[in-house]
Amino acid sequence: MIPLSLPNISGNELKYVKECLETGWISTAGSYVDRFEKEFATYLGVNQAVSTMNGTSALHLALKVLGVSFDDLVVMPNITFVASANAISYLGAEPVLIDIDQNSWQMDLELLESYLENNCISRDGKLFDKKSSRKIAAIMIVHVQGNICDMSKLKKITEKYRIPLVEDAAEALGSKYNGQNAGTIADIGCYSFNGNKIISTGGGGMVVAKEQQLIDKLKHLSTTAKTDPLRYYHDEVGYNYRLVNILSAIGVAQLEQLQSFIARKIEISKFYRQSLDNVGDINFQHISNNVISNEWLFTITTSKMEPLLKYLNENEVMSRPFWVPMNQLPMYKNCAYISNIDASKKVHSKALSIPCSTGIHNDELDEVVLKIKTFFNN
Repeated sequence: MIPLSLPNISGNELKYVKECLETGWISTAGSYVDRFEKEFATYLGVNQAVSTMNGTSALHLALKVLGVSFDDLVVMPNITFVASANAISYLGAEPVLIDIDQNSWQMDLELLESYLENNCISRDGKLFDKKSSRKIAAIMIVHVQGNICDMSKLKKITEKYRIPLVEDAAEALGSKYNGQNAGTIADIGCYSFNGNKIISTGGGGMVVAKEQQLIDKLKHLSTTAKTDPLRYYHDEVGYNYRLVNILSAIGVAQLEQLQSFIARKIEISKFYRQSLDNVGDINFQHISNNVISNEWLFTITTSKMEPLLKYLNENEVMSRPFWVPMNQLPMYKNCAYISNIDASKKVHSKALSIPCSTGIHNDELDEVVLKIKTFFNN
């Protein structure tokens, strides 16, 4: 079986982990936690980063420090991994789901703007949903598959309505919009190092923010809100969310290879786009000229998604369908869904991710293309 997206463990991972084991520093204390945070921040060109146990906890903390609380509303795209919506629910808030653009698969900003203009009302410097009278506490943009929407337009919208903006950049580490790193454009950006991400620590996440007070609050809450390094005094409900040293060591080694991983992902994308162009009714995600995508998880669309999915997996080419849209999940089906043509449903019914590990061999790429062409020829 040609795997879908495996981590690439080919650098100093073993060396750094061995050091953790030999010194006994494997938990939340240790030099690699600080080193990973500092080197990650340097890569992004920001002052500081805060590590977390996974990308979901990063989103949870980001929303909390921005003031999202019980009964608030948070606007987000309808297609994403479920963690984006779950992080909102952890705070007792509820998502407002915005349909996606059917070409870029990012949040439809025209729909977002229309919702805020026509369905919301400003009161005491805050924006409220007219129907429910609930406050719009934040907007969460998700850079789906490493692509990025028109962030300039989105920033203008959020500034007009004075709504905090969170970037879910879990899939977009290394992607750029007008030369700026994904995750560093909004008030807060969140990343994931899950097993299939472009760099992986097995599990893990990171948060960056523009304001130092937000960084300080994130750090405080992620370390159980402990105020004294010696005595167990905690001044509020905190979370045991900090990444451990042994996984941070893997993160440092992965970060050292990030640029080569991105280059390989882009190379794979170019190969697939050239090789599968005009094959059946296959189409690809549209990426704007001012966006450099890290091409995290290569995905095609075809009206024959279901039979192709079955065929590839039966013929040792691992493939996966797109995430189920949030409004089709039982816990979010009653959330407000802003849509005209339900592009989410259309894209979901056609989208299929195919093997794109950074360590994939060229002959395996040839095999994937051959299997797809064989399917359409038959």
